[in-house]
Amino acid sequence: MLTLPGIFIDGVWQHGTQVLTVTNPSTEQRLAQVAGGDGEAVARAAQAAQAAFAQWSRTTGAQRAEHLRAIARGVEARRERLIELQSSNNGKPLAESAIDVDDVIATFDYYAGLAQALDAQQDQALALPSEDFVARVRREPCGVVGLIVPWNFPMVTTAWKLAPALAAGCCAVLKPSEVTPLAELELAHIIAQSGLPAGVFNLVCGTGLAVGAPLASDSRIAKVSFTGSNAVGVQVMQRAAETVKGVSLELGGKSSLLVLESADLQRAIELACGGGFFNAGQMCSATSRVLVADALYDAFVDGVLARVAAIRVGDPFAGETDMGPLVNQAQYLRVMGAIERGVQAGASVLCGGRRVERPCGYFIEPTVFADVPLDSALWREEIFGPVLCVKRVGSEAEAVALANDSEFGLVASVVTTDGQAAQRVADQLQAGLVWVNAPQVIFPQAAWGGYKQSSLGRELGPWGLSAFQEVKHVVTAV
Repeated sequence: MLTLPGIFIDGVWQHGTQVLTVTNPSTEQRLAQVAGGDGEAVARAAQAAQAAFAQWSRTTGAQRAEHLRAIARGVEARRERLIELQSSNNGKPLAESAIDVDDVIATFDYYAGLAQALDAQQDQALALPSEDFVARVRREPCGVVGLIVPWNFPMVTTAWKLAPALAAGCCAVLKPSEVTPLAELELAHIIAQSGLPAGVFNLVCGTGLAVGAPLASDSRIAKVSFTGSNAVGVQVMQRAAETVKGVSLELGGKSSLLVLESADLQRAIELACGGGFFNAGQMCSATSRVLVADALYDAFVDGVLARVAAIRVGDPFAGETDMGPLVNQAQYLRVMGAIERGVQAGASVLCGGRRVERPCGYFIEPTVFADVPLDSALWREEIFGPVLCVKRVGSEAEAVALANDSEFGLVASVVTTDGQAAQRVADQLQAGLVWVNAPQVIFPQAAWGGYKQSSLGRELGPWGLSAFQEVKHVVTAV
């Protein structure tokens, strides 16, 4: 079996001693082995990044923009290859993988523009109440950053972190998910060939214990940006606290879609299924709690069941496939366990809940529950699988209250033809991003992150850039 180098430090690809087996979740066949690293490799990567930071941090925004655009053009040139790797390793249908690759291109291009604009914004004057002093404001890179990304959106979450970090003038050490490293490794080759100076970008594949933990605690890392589960996010914060470094976290969600009485029924049905079953529900933004106005509930449920029956689950490389498998056996077992516990808690399975009958692969039927107890894990905890919970609500106020009754607050969706109701409800929802009559489209220009336990900080937009910057004020006596 092909064994790939899983370490890239100071411009050189290396084999590590930690061998990771990478599988195809559709076929359960091994795709490759990746020779990743450990704490020693992390230390070398951090040292290389620290050495490169001295020069890279002094480049102009315009110079950094050229490198970011070169990466974007490299991704464009290998677009089809990246789509193929994504679908093979993650199980996404080809159409979903294509969306991801295009998002990567758009993100690097967007931050190239922000990097170029930095030069004119630097050393802005700050008005003071005294004529005896003048002041200026600088935004400078925070230093070497550790980037830890998940398996559900390979390359996308890397781009969301790496592009603004490079734009700000930071150097980086990236830890891809050990589950889905193949597309990430290909992206790393593109970055390596883009002309970026050695040491500015480094990569160490490996498990969270072997690589993630030492990356979060390394004293040369000025900031850690992590996307993943809340449980691991807590561990990242604890490790980072050892050296009092900055932390950005994008964690879980248990988001709601609110179907108001004035909603367009067909649009509500499509948005509910898209919000619950895109990427087989393996999204922190999955709107897995659907709150439906009483007057529409019966027709909505009938429509959702008809729509779910038409979802084609199968081979990601088949053009007609709508939904692929869960990413691996561990995730399959977690989701099946959640479904079983939901039934035990008294929830009613309206459809799905079983493994798809195929010779192999971690496929689960799109599943819809009703009569879900509000104190059950099925209602309150993130499932990260193709599971919708539908609930009848008697009023707009009840829908908002139920949506906000959560430890999470990442996103929410509202479906209504009443513009005033849309604004009123969106303004009350405790979520970082609210879609109104819209699918879960995410633009690099808009912030990503949420309230409560869903996030610490924001990604994307100018907020994503500022997450990798320090603010310096220079005050001079006249």
